[in-house]
Amino acid sequence: MESIDTELAAKIRNDILVGNYDGGERLSEAQLCETHNVSRTPVRLALRLLEREGVIRRGEGRGYLVQSPSVEDIRQAVEVRGHLESLAARLMAQNPSRFDHLNNLKQAIEQIESAISELTKLGRLDDGITRQAQAANETFHSTILQACGNDYVGYTCEQISHLPMLAVGSMVFDRSVGDTPDHFERGMFRLRMGNAQHRVICDAIEKGDPVRAEGMMREHSHTMVEYIQTFEKQNESLTVADLIAYSTGHNEKKLP
Repeated sequence: MESIDTELAAKIRNDILVGNYDGGERLSEAQLCETHNVSRTPVRLALRLLEREGVIRRGEGRGYLVQSPSVEDIRQAVEVRGHLESLAARLMAQNPSRFDHLNNLKQAIEQIESAISELTKLGRLDDGITRQAQAANETFHSTILQACGNDYVGYTCEQISHLPMLAVGSMVFDRSVGDTPDHFERGMFRLRMGNAQHRVICDAIEKGDPVRAEGMMREHSHTMVEYIQTFEKQNESLTVADLIAYSTGHNEKKLP
């Protein structure tokens, strides 16, 4: 169970990311206490946590100012995470203990494949099925981070996991995916392609081929960057709040 200050930090962070506060706006401890019905101690602890994350900064004198990340900040963070996951795949392929974790990868792949089949039969989105796919995707990616043999890779990923599209196993969707049968099939194709890449990554890790594992994970991870670029073409005024709407972990109605 999360502590009060951690839970409070999550609420304030979400308010910042969705644009409920303007960049540079001063955060009032008294107002936050009143808004969230808590004492000053958890508010101060929450603000210190958010300062470490970089979503607020100390102002002149006492108090904090909102430092909202931009879409470009998210894109850069996604690129960093992609490099870290690629490194993790390479290291896992070189790790003699990789065989202890292969079953987790293979089960996750089959669970995603099953979700794709169910969605295809339905011919439409289903919240429960897409949540199952996302959970399996999280298992696949977290297994590689945990089994790579370098704890600092996972630790570094965790430091940026509070941002949209940066949680382990995040999946995104195009809002138009359910508009027409053609859009739906396009979404299914992207999901099949992503899981096909999972299979190649798993196979390379199992065979102890670090170069292939790293290269395919880099290509797989770059999909997130491509999504952001696509969304920017569709919407010139794209905001971080829009990315939250596209990203799993913030909105339950999603399709990768």
